[in-house]
Amino acid sequence: MSDQIELASPPFDSVSSVKFSPSNPDHLLVSSWDTTVRFYDVATNEHKSKYDHRAAVLATCFSDATHAYSGGLDTSVRELDLQAEKVSHLGQHSDAISSMNFVREQNVLITGSWDRTIRFWDPRAANPQQSSHDLPERVYNMDLVNHILVVAMASRLFHIYDIRQMDSPAQTRESSLKFMTRALACMSDGQGYATGSVEGRIAVEYFDPSPQAQEKKYAFKCHRQMIEDTDHVWPVNALAFHPVYNTFASGGSDGTVSIWDYKSKKRLRQYHKYSAPVPSIAFNCDGTKLAIGASYTWDEGEEGAKTAGPPAVYVKTVGDEVKPKGWTGS
Repeated sequence: MSDQIELASPPFDSVSSVKFSPSNPDHLLVSSWDTTVRFYDVATNEHKSKYDHRAAVLATCFSDATHAYSGGLDTSVRELDLQAEKVSHLGQHSDAISSMNFVREQNVLITGSWDRTIRFWDPRAANPQQSSHDLPERVYNMDLVNHILVVAMASRLFHIYDIRQMDSPAQTRESSLKFMTRALACMSDGQGYATGSVEGRIAVEYFDPSPQAQEKKYAFKCHRQMIEDTDHVWPVNALAFHPVYNTFASGGSDGTVSIWDYKSKKRLRQYHKYSAPVPSIAFNCDGTKLAIGASYTWDEGEEGAKTAGPPAVYVKTVGDEVKPKGWTGS
């Protein structure tokens, strides 16, 4: 596989999140259940630094080229200085932090938690926590495009916010999928988002509430396999939209990663199967690379853990397979 590298010095336990830098296409953060966030240069395959939490890290994100944030089961929001290799504590949730996004225009970090709040932080302020917003359920995933924040919660609930107007959600929705939400990603063109469930399905949704726009939404089955006449179904763990072509990748517990053109409703490519489930994927800022975490996701419980291989992170150089057919640029 000349178009793919396996990162040296991967985490010791399952990968929770892979995130690329917003400006450097070779800088990657990997958070893990081994209580660390690791910082890599994928061009040189170099593990540059490591940042410790007191418990499993579930979420991480960059703010700029040299600063990042992380959070997880120890409920602490940490700021990581990637140049000085220093960690500072910004504040705390009252339960695990499951997801985070950074808004560059406003210099604001948004964190979502199992404590049923989303909180806004200004890292430069003396008291970094700017606001806290109560939700009806635990936050499982969040993603952001332009000023629109999508929050996926337990009980298949979704809130869509304009982050400039956080008094109440702009829209509240129930998932189009019957089962628990496991993955969420916003379209690069800001028109909508995709979600994945534990029951091998992806839904494509649009923000515009008009009936014409809502007619375009649909869901499809994926990350499934017929084995001896039985339909085996795996969770869709991860989704990521391409920053240029607005196609998207999905990663599942079946160990596969697929590229989809949601407009033509076609799969463009399924990559070779990995030796472990895929918990997280991410495109880099210029869309030339796809990071793929591969590690046990506990779908088979303790029994599955006995035979699970070690965690790994792969970085694949992508080609024309991520382009929609007939792409002319827009």
